[in-house]
Amino acid sequence: MPVTPDQQAEIDALRASPRQTLRAVSDGAEKHLYTAHPVLDHGFVRLIDYMGDDAAICQAARVSYGKGTKSVQNDEGLIRYLMRHWHSTPFEMCEIKLHVKLPVFVARQWIRHRTANVNEYSARYSILDREFYMPDPSQLAAQSTINNQGRGASLTPDESARVLDILKGDAAQTYDHYAEMIAEEGPDGTPKQGLARELARMNLPANIYTQWYWKVDLHNLFHFLRLRADAHAQYEIRVYADVICNIVADWVPAAYGAFADYRLGGAVLSAKGLACLQRMLKGEEVTQETSGMSKGEWREFQGVLA
Repeated sequence: MPVTPDQQAEIDALRASPRQTLRAVSDGAEKHLYTAHPVLDHGFVRLIDYMGDDAAICQAARVSYGKGTKSVQNDEGLIRYLMRHWHSTPFEMCEIKLHVKLPVFVARQWIRHRTANVNEYSARYSILDREFYMPDPSQLAAQSTINNQGRGASLTPDESARVLDILKGDAAQTYDHYAEMIAEEGPDGTPKQGLARELARMNLPANIYTQWYWKVDLHNLFHFLRLRADAHAQYEIRVYADVICNIVADWVPAAYGAFADYRLGGAVLSAKGLACLQRMLKGEEVTQETSGMSKGEWREFQGVLA
């Protein structure tokens, strides 16, 4: 199950006891606090805490304005200016803390973003649950022929069924062995030593679920979302990024709107790409051979134009 009964009881208790505060409050973020948004088959994302809002970004940016300043841009215009010109520190004034339950192989991708504070569930101290990510058949695909780290054509129904049988069988067997190794008594009740949890965990596959608390500032969160909410990102991490995008859009709507416009929906061209675009706008026919780009660069450039 995505949320345990104990976690749900904690959520219900916290949401039932709101407190007054003098800190900056985002109504959009408040509605997400402690709500578990389901992801994949057993995962979730829930907002635990946040600091700041759109106004906090502007407050930080305007600290450099002198006392004699006659006027300042409106908040949304200022935020768009900051995003457009790649200013980062004002966005670092906002932070968010999430509780995430995710497969280990997704966590290993996620942790490559080394600009956050992370505390993960300890399999040295606690026993992992028997919960494994099993892809929907629609997500099972062959290796891409043009991208060494991506998927290509979908598997046939028969091939999908064969792969899922292997995944389910391996997960069940490895967890049975894990439970057997750490057990402190045999099937007949005979006492046994039981292997240390920190050693027994090595036998578990990468699709078992883990959990962590993840705290990050808004600037680095936007960098994470730019990569992981992109259409080219792996599906299993992209669905988490999509949920986080929805939370952030409610938390800091002006900042997220600028981010969606300039980063998610925008494009960056190289000097060669810009030169090719200028030539095309003048009516010149440009090919990969005359562009000065490699085949990969040309393919990506065409993707931007499309």
